[in-house]
Amino acid sequence: MTQQELTLESKSSINLLKTKQHFEILDGLRGVAAIAVVVFHFMEIAVPDYNKCFIAHAYLAVDFFFCLSGFVIAYAYDNRLEKIGTSAFLKLRMIRLHPLVVIGSIIGLLSFIFDPFSNLWLSYSGKMVIMFVTSCLMIPYAVVPERYLNLFHLNPPTWSLFWEYVINVVYAFVLVKLSKKVLLILTIVSAAVLVYVSHKFKLLSVGWGTLDDNYIGGPARVSFSFLMGMLIYRFGWIIKSKLGFIPVAVLTLMAFLFPFNDKNAWSVDPIIVIIYLPLMVSLGAGAYLRNGVKKICKFSGEISYPLYMVHYPFIWIFFSWVQKTKPDIKEMTPVIIVGTILLLAFAYLVLRFIDEPIRKYLRKKIIKA
Repeated sequence: MTQQELTLESKSSINLLKTKQHFEILDGLRGVAAIAVVVFHFMEIAVPDYNKCFIAHAYLAVDFFFCLSGFVIAYAYDNRLEKIGTSAFLKLRMIRLHPLVVIGSIIGLLSFIFDPFSNLWLSYSGKMVIMFVTSCLMIPYAVVPERYLNLFHLNPPTWSLFWEYVINVVYAFVLVKLSKKVLLILTIVSAAVLVYVSHKFKLLSVGWGTLDDNYIGGPARVSFSFLMGMLIYRFGWIIKSKLGFIPVAVLTLMAFLFPFNDKNAWSVDPIIVIIYLPLMVSLGAGAYLRNGVKKICKFSGEISYPLYMVHYPFIWIFFSWVQKTKPDIKEMTPVIIVGTILLLAFAYLVLRFIDEPIRKYLRKKIIKA
């Protein structure tokens, strides 16, 4: 096949993908989960004791993202990956995901250096280049013990993108070819591993760093939830209902707002991840979308990934402020509220003026390549 034919094939396949149904409510739920993550990261610093935090289970939003990803990827590519080609699939995924990885790394570097409440960066001035490069390339580099040895200090949420990349590669070369029966068996095994990891660490807020070796939670969390998302699509476990976006969003939020108890978190977390969150994906995929909330779902979906990938550098500044000034919860509350609103606005600006133009440019270059 000539290069011109390959180019035409790629264009045809990408256009074909655009004809498939779009699950707007799932987009909306992704945005709700992203906002929950932002609030959780603020509250994690404001109220370090999870037992006293009203949104302590929002770390499970990552598992929700993985499940959504498994469903959407299987839906979009299961019957088309062979036509599109593995190389084109991986390029399209990189175009979709990687610009914000680099953008988040740049913001993380700038916020680390210009943090008005801390000069911690001076202790790592000799490692700044490698910190930045590894962050951009998603190479784990845990080097800051003062901040919990995150795998990616400049932008900690990158840890989940690392595993998203890994599972996308595994999907392209292995998972897409598996039968439903084999996929079901793998999902059951991964569920058992997830329960083991939760029991070992007493909860499922793991995978983000090397502290106490919690990095091993990453593959366990992404494996189950991504596979479960694929199962929902392949077995057609979509629950048709007249529930709209708001009711399903409230039900999803209940998972993140569920009271935390460190005595039973190891068992509650797997129940939420293995049963409840996949149920929300099934409900969201089959819920009725009313015209009045279409724009909300669209905006929520568009803003979710940028918000997730640009917010944490500012959380570090909030962390430095708290460490330096020791404010009480009354002082922190308005900062958290205003900070969340400003981060939403900032994420939107990044999306419209940086991320989207870059992705548009890369799509043109890669299709023509």
